[in-house]
Amino acid sequence: MAADLTNLPHSIWWDKDSDDGISGVYLIDQTRLPLQGDVLRCCTLEGVEIAIKSLALRGAPALGVGAAMAIAVFSENESLANTADEWLQEIDAAATRISAARPTAVNLSWGAEKARDFAHRQISAGVGLSKAKQALVDFAKQMAADDEKTNRAIGVNGAALLMPGSNVLTICNAGSLATAYFGTALGVVYEAYGQGKIDHVWALETRPVNQGARLTTWELKCAGIPSALIADSMAASVMAQGWVDAILVGADRICSNGDTANKIGTLALAVLANHYAIPFYVCAPDSSIDRSLIDGSQIPIEQRDPRELTGFTATGVILPDDEATSTAFDTLTAQGSKALKFKAGHEMLIERKGGGYSFDAWFATTPPNIEVYNPAFDVTPTKLITSIITENGIFNPSKLG
Repeated sequence: MAADLTNLPHSIWWDKDSDDGISGVYLIDQTRLPLQGDVLRCCTLEGVEIAIKSLALRGAPALGVGAAMAIAVFSENESLANTADEWLQEIDAAATRISAARPTAVNLSWGAEKARDFAHRQISAGVGLSKAKQALVDFAKQMAADDEKTNRAIGVNGAALLMPGSNVLTICNAGSLATAYFGTALGVVYEAYGQGKIDHVWALETRPVNQGARLTTWELKCAGIPSALIADSMAASVMAQGWVDAILVGADRICSNGDTANKIGTLALAVLANHYAIPFYVCAPDSSIDRSLIDGSQIPIEQRDPRELTGFTATGVILPDDEATSTAFDTLTAQGSKALKFKAGHEMLIERKGGGYSFDAWFATTPPNIEVYNPAFDVTPTKLITSIITENGIFNPSKLG
């Protein structure tokens, strides 16, 4: 039975608003999934930049597409250039800015450079400024379509490595939400499930932002694939009982020697996989390979907000079932969104949404003013990786270069 992908959304796309006629980058706000399915419309470079920094848009392949679309939307809506030279200067600055939004995923700078180089080639070929701008938009849209083709090829290549009836384990979210569509590690799951090679998926929660608990479980449920959520610390126990046949993970950057940066916790899985003799597969597009880096010691590791560890976020919709409660929330939100601050540092933002009230909250769970170390990624050395699966085939990690 094939996976049901009809309910999986595209994470990012380009469209023009029918009311105001302004083009924009549309994306699923992944900070609110799975309880809210909000779509963000970004009509400026800064809008896409904020979405990337806040993790509303995340996942290495999706970031590559997002970078190209950010530059295209800047050209479409914000460029003040009157000449081709002025436009290229603006494009160069936009590419530099969006590339710096997050440091670890090489796809971000890759997508920006692809769009930048395309713009320069258009002008060098003698294309007029107006046509070059439209061509840049078309190029960014094509990148999204090409990403889906790449991911489906990764799925086919990865599925060939799995035995029928496999139980697999994954961390973070390397699914449709992490790409323009379909996914890398979960792309392998979707393809393999249709071939009868997947019986069950173990999804790690992926602390501290819980992408596995919030996003991967949601995708697998949408696709109708049997799965179970476990805490990160349960992985060893599950492996020890012989319940894992393979581990599938994504990648944010792969060095020329095969060292791989992925979501924090991936290294621990690789060490465990080596101990229990479980195949450990990295699933990523060729664009995630940074051949300019010799090994993992050169990968920049992003440090995230300490509040990701010192508390937890919550988002949802309040639907009052009595008039008094509705009146109270109406009073709070009469002038628009209302920010509430409480003792112990707790915070909540409330605003009207349809027939209810949406909220975004942060609640402290630790003593105040503690020291925090919160890297978003770790590096798995080549020797712990069984194979790297790309759209171009299956590779021994030490022979990538």
